Amino acid sequence: MFMGEYNHTIDTKGRIIIPSKFREALGDEFVVTQGLDGCLFVYPNEEWMNFVTQLKNLPGSKEARQLQRYFMAGAATCEVDKQGRILIPNKLREQAGLEKDIVFVGVLSKIEIWSKDKWESNNDYDDMDQIAEHMSEFGLSF
Repeated sequence: MFMGEYNHTIDTKGRIIIPSKFREALGDEFVVTQGLDGCLFVYPNEEWMNFVTQLKNLPGSKEARQLQRYFMAGAATCEVDKQGRILIPNKLREQAGLEKDIVFVGVLSKIEIWSKDKWESNNDYDDMDQIAEHMSEFGLSF
């Protein structure tokens, strides 16, 4: 399980250091793909295969095909170098707006990579009480 928030930077070549707290659970090779809300998703290989299985089992609707293409077209296998860095493909960097300051966020079975600006504007938590009230509909209690 991934949790926590870590601030880092991305260099001009598109390399980022994976936080040491995440490195062991990710292993030497894992998948980075387009995420939702303007971030990237990072999956350990086992979790990626679980996610791919879910995508395969979607119905043959247009929305399902679009969702499959969205996640699969942007997916890239990344390997950690000796300095603990990975190279984020240019297309993924552009889609997530990764330029200098970035934020790694552990979210259960995956990690999200955000530009710091997008992270701060999308996740201010001002409406958490209202959101929490609706989560009881899904069986979540606090």
